[in-house]
Amino acid sequence: MIILQAAWSPIVADSQPQSLRGPVREERFAAARAAVAPADTVFEYSKAYYRRLDVHRAASYTMLPLFALQMIAGNQLYRMSDAAPDWAKVGHRVGATGVAALFTLNTVTGLQNLYEARPDPEGRGRRTLHAVMMLAADAGFIATGVLSEKAEGSADDRRMHRTVALSSIGIATIGYLIQGGGFR
Repeated sequence: MIILQAAWSPIVADSQPQSLRGPVREERFAAARAAVAPADTVFEYSKAYYRRLDVHRAASYTMLPLFALQMIAGNQLYRMSDAAPDWAKVGHRVGATGVAALFTLNTVTGLQNLYEARPDPEGRGRRTLHAVMMLAADAGFIATGVLSEKAEGSADDRRMHRTVALSSIGIATIGYLIQGGGFR
């Protein structure tokens, strides 16, 4: 049995076979120790990483207001269908375009930064959970867009469109809060 100390030096238990002791054992585990970075390792990110991060964060600030617009205008369309006011029809289309643009931009910048940050163990779980949730929200928003055409003519399809949209908004909001500090 091998136990790794904080200084990453292995301790060999007395029950370890002789064949795993000595230089062979050290060579065998040197690669494993090198692959797992110590907690005090400092990772340097590229300038492009920080530029993408700034763009990603700035765009993210528009997410909740866009969701609010979509919910207000969408509620009018849900209740009144074709009789909904023009501001709701136009506003919902503009908001949907904004959500699509926002999520495209943030998916591209977020995935690039996630890839660059992969060797950094600091916050890896949070980053990964954020990415998975936002990708799930992406898929939900794509489905919402696909359902939008049918939603104009059928109450059941309108209900499905609304359910998928609100679920995607919920997932995206939780993902936003996880990364933005709401659950830190």
